[in-house]
Amino acid sequence: MDDLILAAIPFFLLFMVLEVVALRHAAHEHAEDPSRPVGYAAKDTATSLTMGLGSLGFKAVLKLGAVVVFAGVYELVPFHMPMDTWWPWLLLLFAEDLSYYAYHRGHHRVRMLWATHVVHHSSQHYNLSTALRQDWSPFTAPVFWLWLALIGFPPWAILLAQSWNLLYQFLLHTEAVDKLPRPIELVFNTPSHHRVHHGVQDQYLDRNYAGIFIIWDRLFGTFEPEGERVRYGLTTNIDTYNPVKVAYHEWYALLRDVRHARSWRDRAGYLFHGPGWAPAHPQEASTPGDGGTAAPDARGMPAVAGDGAAGGAPARAVQAPRSA
Repeated sequence: MDDLILAAIPFFLLFMVLEVVALRHAAHEHAEDPSRPVGYAAKDTATSLTMGLGSLGFKAVLKLGAVVVFAGVYELVPFHMPMDTWWPWLLLLFAEDLSYYAYHRGHHRVRMLWATHVVHHSSQHYNLSTALRQDWSPFTAPVFWLWLALIGFPPWAILLAQSWNLLYQFLLHTEAVDKLPRPIELVFNTPSHHRVHHGVQDQYLDRNYAGIFIIWDRLFGTFEPEGERVRYGLTTNIDTYNPVKVAYHEWYALLRDVRHARSWRDRAGYLFHGPGWAPAHPQEASTPGDGGTAAPDARGMPAVAGDGAAGGAPARAVQAPRSA
């Protein structure tokens, strides 16, 4: 619930201060030793905090609508979870986290959804303030949690579970914590696992979607351990600290691509394929047998044509914004 997140704000600030102190002598700017933590930068942190405060207002409005929908579904189902005993809470812990995995994976694989989530990946720094860099257009989120009301969880419990998931993830956004003991790394999402998720190297793109439990990534084939030193941000970084541009730059680029598309099929492709997708028109198509990848687009990144990579495997979504 929002009350839980609001109550945690002083703790967010306290932990950020502690992290600044912990990294004070270890952090570097990008031109220096790449093996050391990235640390904080004043403008970047200010943007992240502004995005976080703004998202509270947008998500409060969204949750009003979500509660109405969840409540309507909850009242229609014949079975209600007995929340006065322990086992529904344990079930909710895992079920809500699975919902988050589906939500998170979808927001990397569908460009219309990525246009909202790209905000969280837009910083080239990785610290606790990055956790607060949240989007201002979370209109699809309730869809991924609706099934919890269908199996009998009350709306207030669903919202509470969403809040504890977000609180847990706040602590993942740090370079001050190295790898944890192996049993923890095996089951839980950790700072090491989530650093991978924010990486721009090819092996790190679209990996480790977990919220609390890394088991979903291990189960569904999206897990990648931390190896090479992670570089953070987007494959094509945005050169702005303006919160409005950070919030909506990808929406602007998406609408521009849709407007200039040649057909309704191409328009749907821009909306529902992954980031980086572009139509393979005859004059742009690559030679047969090369996997169907189109020529690089006007923004200098490889465009993903069609539905698959070489050999028919699903293409991995490319974390790249269009320049606003």
